[in-house]
Amino acid sequence: MPWIYLALAGLFEIGWAIGLKYSDGFTRLWPSVATAVAMIISVLLLALATRSLPIGTAYAIWTGIGAVGAVILGIVLFGDSAAPLRLLCVSLIVAGIVGLKLTAH
Repeated sequence: MPWIYLALAGLFEIGWAIGLKYSDGFTRLWPSVATAVAMIISVLLLALATRSLPIGTAYAIWTGIGAVGAVILGIVLFGDSAAPLRLLCVSLIVAGIVGLKLTAH
């Protein structure tokens, strides 16, 4: 169950990261509310996951999921760069996430 909590926490982190863009610096009410709710849910789920997962592993995976998801959605939704070197760097983050998962106790 902690891995499910962690995966969900990562998805909500993606949500609040993208929500920051839509909230326009917290100047738009409903996108700001949705972003704040996603932040709270993300941190609560991370806290549940860390009850039984090592904090370093959980935190690194949580931020990695958020970073990768934000980059991918930035490309898809906002036309951010999809340069090959940028995608290679994102692939390295994914490899790190997988490695941490595989070596977690």
